[in-house]
Amino acid sequence: MNFVVGLGNPGIQYQLSRHNAGFLVLDQLALQHDISIQQTLFDAHIGRGKIAGSPVLLAKPQTFMNLSGAAVRKLADYFRIDVAAITVLHDDLDLPFGTIRLKAGGGHAGHKGLISLIQHLGGTEFARVRFGIGRPFRKTMVEGYVLERFSEDELKSLSLLTRAAADAVTDIVSCGIQAAMDKHHGKKTFIEED
Repeated sequence: MNFVVGLGNPGIQYQLSRHNAGFLVLDQLALQHDISIQQTLFDAHIGRGKIAGSPVLLAKPQTFMNLSGAAVRKLADYFRIDVAAITVLHDDLDLPFGTIRLKAGGGHAGHKGLISLIQHLGGTEFARVRFGIGRPFRKTMVEGYVLERFSEDELKSLSLLTRAAADAVTDIVSCGIQAAMDKHHGKKTFIEED
């Protein structure tokens, strides 16, 4: 079973914040594949269905970003899912807004949600769909910046970007991370290989 995790913070106040890009992409993926994310299990909202004929588990941890790994680990153990079968959708400060990149494994680059996942899963082999949010002017503004809503200009592109990211996830599930990276390499519609 493929396990797709969207990272974000629960609560209406964070719904359209930059840090919730993972939740937004997961919601779009669920919509495209008619998967309901209504069940709650191990501090996460989950949904089960199929993408390209393959069974998938979708999850939005409700533990807040910095503690995401605890819920993901419990779900992975319960459903007996290997770390390599997990795809994580998350915001990325190191990519400009409008950029989506696919990555197989790697570090955490200071992202607290990824730090939590790596600590709880005991490995870094999961695939990532990185949703670029850009950086604020000053490094000291990062914490406030990620929790702010997308700007009005960014909101105009958000639907297109979440659809593009969801399509990339579909390709990861249907043909694997490497083939998905090859397919989207150099694509002008916001998707590039890392």
